[in-house]
Amino acid sequence: MQAQWNGRVIARSDDIVSVDGNAYFPADALDPSCIRPSSHTSVCGWKGTAHYYDLVVDGEVNANAVWFYPEPKEAAANIRGRVAFWKGVQVN
Repeated sequence: MQAQWNGRVIARSDDIVSVDGNAYFPADALDPSCIRPSSHTSVCGWKGTAHYYDLVVDGEVNANAVWFYPEPKEAAANIRGRVAFWKGVQVN
């Protein structure tokens, strides 16, 4: 599978974990040149606290479009070290 935004592939991997309809890619599959840290967080009752990255491609910014759980709860341990996408990122 691959994740693409603004005409650029930002992640590619065959090692995908699907949770709640979202494809979680290994963090090392994410192109580090396309992301910057965000201070945004959100909380999921069963997964824990999500942290975010902004996508930056060709000068365009997609704020908080990548999320990950650095310390997921035990029920979501299978997504530790993985990232997922939203906000217009195409995953196929």
